[in-house]
Amino acid sequence: MDDATILAELLPTAERLVDRHLGMAKEWFPHDLVEWRPPPTPTAAGVEPLPDGVASALFVNVLTEDNLPYYFAAIDGLFGRHGAWGYWTRRWTAEEGRHSIALRDYLIMSGHIDPTTLERARMAQVTGGVSPQPTSISDAFAYLALQELATRIAHHNTGKALPDAEGYGVMKRVAADENLHYLFYRDLVSAALEIDPSGMVEAIKRQVIGFEMPGTGITGFSGHAKAIARAGIYDLRVHHDSILRPVVLGHWDIAERQGLTPSAEKARTRLLQFITRLGRASVRGLTNSPAEMVEASSR
Repeated sequence: MDDATILAELLPTAERLVDRHLGMAKEWFPHDLVEWRPPPTPTAAGVEPLPDGVASALFVNVLTEDNLPYYFAAIDGLFGRHGAWGYWTRRWTAEEGRHSIALRDYLIMSGHIDPTTLERARMAQVTGGVSPQPTSISDAFAYLALQELATRIAHHNTGKALPDAEGYGVMKRVAADENLHYLFYRDLVSAALEIDPSGMVEAIKRQVIGFEMPGTGITGFSGHAKAIARAGIYDLRVHHDSILRPVVLGHWDIAERQGLTPSAEKARTRLLQFITRLGRASVRGLTNSPAEMVEASSR
């Protein structure tokens, strides 16, 4: 099924999900979450140094949000600018932009990360313009559902690892938004599986096996991802136990989908094998970053 047909078929679903999102979303303001005060330097007395993995998580999180123009461009090009699809893309962009404001306010006020280093990294990230580029609507739906859930989990786990209530409050608020974004895309995938099961199964297989978090364009991302994994914020076990099992195998029930083409059957077999291998690797206690998951699954 081609992209235009999928978008037309799923327009009523998109309209319903947008209305649901607006009904569930709560208005909030970054300035209410962070107390404004003279910001300390990262080396000032009383500023508690963060573990490497937690500092890396905050660094990657805010720079990922800063790269929003490129994520918008990719989704806008696939979804189009009209109707519920265009409205959702713009609403999603506005909400994600608020995340970068809140995160940066917290980082500046807490002194956990040097603002000069952060700004130089932001300039490099946005100038580089690296972002995921799903090649079809089906791939976009699958990737965005997985990515939004991964982001929600990473934000939540980062918040729990912070030493102050203010930081936890910021990350909890941002994670709540990401959860609503995840629900939107998760249920789009469910609807797409009903109208084009073979196409969606093949897309899910591609996105699961090639999954990367959107921060891959950040300078030094691989090192940050490894530190985040070592800290248990987002690693192979989290990815398998909190995303692949409950969503791909559970909510989307990939193993039981009927009426697949031979190509989709082959993709499903490969996908299920991949998830099984990933599960075995996670049981062995490997703390791989997302970028290392494919290699780990083949051991």
